[in-house]
Amino acid sequence: MADLDALDTVILAGGLGTRIRGVLGDLPKVLAPINHRPFLDHLLDHLASLGIGRAILALGVGADRVLAHLAATSPPLPLISVVESAPLGTAGAVRLAAALSMSDPVLVLNGDTWLEADYAAFLAAHRAGGRLGSLLCVEVDDVSRYGRIDTDASGGVIRFVEKDPAAHGPGLINGGALLLSRAGLAALAAATGPSLERDFLATLPPGSLLAARVPVARFIDIGTPDSLARAGTLLPGEPE
Repeated sequence: MADLDALDTVILAGGLGTRIRGVLGDLPKVLAPINHRPFLDHLLDHLASLGIGRAILALGVGADRVLAHLAATSPPLPLISVVESAPLGTAGAVRLAAALSMSDPVLVLNGDTWLEADYAAFLAAHRAGGRLGSLLCVEVDDVSRYGRIDTDASGGVIRFVEKDPAAHGPGLINGGALLLSRAGLAALAAATGPSLERDFLATLPPGSLLAARVPVARFIDIGTPDSLARAGTLLPGEPE
């Protein structure tokens, strides 16, 4: 799609995956088998089908296994990997990977999230908004697992509400896709703290981020045993 071919995409794939350790053992979460293929392969195929120009894979725990897998396959789009020497958190991983990026803005994706959305509309909304960054947001029936994003009348993010298992009900959540302008990346480089959401995004002045509501076809994260099991019904291929 228009303009997506010039977009660098950082994939955060260095997490511990502690919530699904009982299912995967020491297998990196991004290599979780879904419909007989690693989740990473599904994700890269999806990005290639969108026309994304290049992926930058930010690796940490289990990097050797991910790199070995990539060496044995043929990624469907240009791909480079960066490995953190010590755990940096999501903010640190983006700082490290973004240093290799060339596009403006840069797309940041969670490596454990499957998100079928109109990325061209997301990019257009970001460029029209003229803000430091834009979050692709999803309406869900129950925000208790995710936390909630509150916005103003113009769609600017005014508050990140922490995840609360007791706070059930519908709301707007972060869908796991972020566009950061060069100014946003500069602000991130100057910030401190390991968490992209808590230590950087949530500390920006209200309205600095756009909560982009664009068409979303399917959304799931594979961070829990239940959601990992359900992913087989959403991703391509025959369920296992």
